[in-house]
Amino acid sequence: MLTMLVNKVDKRVKLEKRDVVRYQILTHCFLNNIQVSDSDLNCLTELGLLEQDELTSFCNKVADKKIFKTPQSVRNAINKAEKKNLLTKEGKSRKIIRLHKGLNVQVKGTVLLDFKFVAVEAEKVQADNE
Repeated sequence: MLTMLVNKVDKRVKLEKRDVVRYQILTHCFLNNIQVSDSDLNCLTELGLLEQDELTSFCNKVADKKIFKTPQSVRNAINKAEKKNLLTKEGKSRKIIRLHKGLNVQVKGTVLLDFKFVAVEAEKVQADNE
Protein backbone atom coordinates (compact mmCIF):
# COMPACT_ATOMS: atom_id res chain seq x y z
CA MET A 1 0.00 0.00 0.00
CA LEU A 2 1.31 3.45 -0.92
CA THR A 3 0.98 6.61 1.09
CA MET A 4 1.04 9.96 -0.68
CA LEU A 5 1.46 13.33 0.91
CA VAL A 6 -0.67 15.82 -0.97
CA ASN A 7 -0.65 19.59 -0.76
CA LYS A 8 -4.26 20.52 -1.55
CA VAL A 9 -5.15 23.97 -2.79
CA ASP A 10 -8.84 24.81 -2.60
CA LYS A 11 -9.95 28.12 -4.13
CA ARG A 12 -13.49 29.37 -4.47
CA VAL A 13 -14.14 32.33 -6.71
CA LYS A 14 -17.33 33.89 -8.01
CA LEU A 15 -16.87 35.04 -11.62
CA GLU A 16 -18.88 36.73 -14.32
CA LYS A 17 -20.27 34.43 -17.03
CA ARG A 18 -17.72 35.76 -19.57
CA ASP A 19 -14.81 34.78 -17.30
CA VAL A 20 -16.25 31.30 -16.67
CA VAL A 21 -16.55 30.69 -20.42
CA ARG A 22 -13.05 32.08 -21.03
CA TYR A 23 -11.58 29.88 -18.28
CA GLN A 24 -13.15 26.74 -19.75
CA ILE A 25 -11.73 27.48 -23.20
CA LEU A 26 -8.32 28.39 -21.79
CA THR A 27 -8.21 25.21 -19.69
CA HIS A 28 -9.08 23.07 -22.72
CA CYS A 29 -6.32 24.74 -24.73
CA PHE A 30 -3.80 24.34 -21.89
CA LEU A 31 -4.59 20.66 -21.34
CA ASN A 32 -4.41 19.91 -25.07
CA ASN A 33 -1.32 22.05 -25.72
CA ILE A 34 -3.17 24.34 -28.13
CA GLN A 35 -1.60 27.78 -28.52
CA VAL A 36 -4.05 30.69 -28.66
CA SER A 37 -3.46 34.42 -28.52
CA ASP A 38 -5.43 36.74 -26.24
CA SER A 39 -7.39 37.99 -29.25
CA ASP A 40 -8.18 34.43 -30.33
CA LEU A 41 -9.29 33.59 -26.79
CA ASN A 42 -11.49 36.70 -26.61
CA CYS A 43 -13.02 35.82 -29.98
CA LEU A 44 -13.78 32.25 -28.86
CA THR A 45 -15.22 33.58 -25.60
CA GLU A 46 -17.63 35.80 -27.54
CA LEU A 47 -18.69 32.82 -29.62
CA GLY A 48 -19.15 30.72 -26.50
CA LEU A 49 -21.39 33.35 -24.93
CA LEU A 50 -23.52 33.50 -28.09
CA GLU A 51 -23.48 29.68 -28.32
CA GLN A 52 -23.79 29.98 -32.11
CA ASP A 53 -23.96 32.72 -34.72
CA GLU A 54 -23.93 33.31 -38.44
CA LEU A 55 -20.33 33.72 -39.64
CA THR A 56 -20.53 37.16 -41.28
CA SER A 57 -22.62 38.62 -38.47
CA PHE A 58 -20.20 37.26 -35.87
CA CYS A 59 -17.17 38.65 -37.70
CA ASN A 60 -18.77 42.10 -37.71
CA LYS A 61 -19.70 41.91 -34.01
CA VAL A 62 -16.18 40.93 -32.96
CA ALA A 63 -14.61 43.65 -35.14
CA ASP A 64 -17.05 46.19 -33.63
CA LYS A 65 -15.83 45.17 -30.14
CA LYS A 66 -12.25 45.90 -31.31
CA ILE A 67 -11.05 42.35 -30.53
CA PHE A 68 -9.66 42.32 -34.07
CA LYS A 69 -9.36 45.35 -36.34
CA THR A 70 -11.39 44.05 -39.28
CA PRO A 71 -14.04 41.41 -39.99
CA GLN A 72 -11.48 39.71 -42.26
CA SER A 73 -9.08 39.36 -39.31
CA VAL A 74 -11.89 37.72 -37.35
CA ARG A 75 -12.57 35.36 -40.26
CA ASN A 76 -8.86 34.44 -40.33
CA ALA A 77 -8.93 33.71 -36.59
CA ILE A 78 -12.04 31.56 -37.06
CA ASN A 79 -10.35 29.54 -39.81
CA LYS A 80 -7.32 29.05 -37.56
CA ALA A 81 -9.54 27.96 -34.65
CA GLU A 82 -11.42 25.53 -36.89
CA LYS A 83 -8.13 23.88 -37.88
CA LYS A 84 -7.34 23.48 -34.17
CA ASN A 85 -10.78 21.85 -33.61
CA LEU A 86 -11.92 24.69 -31.35
CA LEU A 87 -15.01 25.54 -33.38
CA THR A 88 -17.18 24.12 -36.12
CA LYS A 89 -18.88 25.60 -39.18
CA GLU A 90 -22.15 24.27 -40.58
CA GLY A 91 -24.03 25.17 -43.72
CA LYS A 92 -23.09 26.33 -47.19
CA SER A 93 -24.07 29.93 -47.94
CA ARG A 94 -24.79 31.39 -44.49
CA LYS A 95 -22.48 29.35 -42.28
CA ILE A 96 -23.34 28.90 -38.63
CA ILE A 97 -20.37 28.72 -36.26
CA ARG A 98 -20.18 27.40 -32.70
CA LEU A 99 -17.57 26.14 -30.30
CA HIS A 100 -16.60 22.52 -30.94
CA LYS A 101 -18.69 20.15 -28.82
CA GLY A 102 -15.47 18.49 -27.61
CA LEU A 103 -14.68 21.60 -25.55
CA ASN A 104 -17.83 20.91 -23.51
CA VAL A 105 -18.12 24.60 -22.55
CA GLN A 106 -21.03 25.25 -20.20
CA VAL A 107 -22.77 28.58 -20.61
CA LYS A 108 -26.41 28.32 -19.54
CA GLY A 109 -27.62 28.80 -16.00
CA THR A 110 -25.40 28.74 -12.94
CA VAL A 111 -22.10 27.08 -13.78
CA LEU A 112 -19.86 25.46 -11.16
CA LEU A 113 -16.47 24.41 -12.50
CA ASP A 114 -14.96 21.56 -10.52
CA PHE A 115 -11.55 20.70 -11.95
CA LYS A 116 -9.21 18.41 -10.06
CA PHE A 117 -5.57 18.28 -11.11
CA VAL A 118 -2.79 16.34 -9.45
CA ALA A 119 0.98 16.45 -9.95
CA VAL A 120 2.70 13.42 -8.46
CA GLU A 121 6.38 13.46 -7.60
CA ALA A 122 7.75 9.91 -7.57
CA GLU A 123 10.28 10.51 -4.80
CA LYS A 124 7.56 11.66 -2.39
CA VAL A 125 5.60 8.41 -2.70
CA GLN A 126 6.45 6.07 0.18
CA ALA A 127 5.38 2.52 0.95
CA ASP A 128 3.59 2.00 4.29
CA ASN A 129 5.97 -0.78 5.31
CA GLU A 130 9.15 1.36 5.14
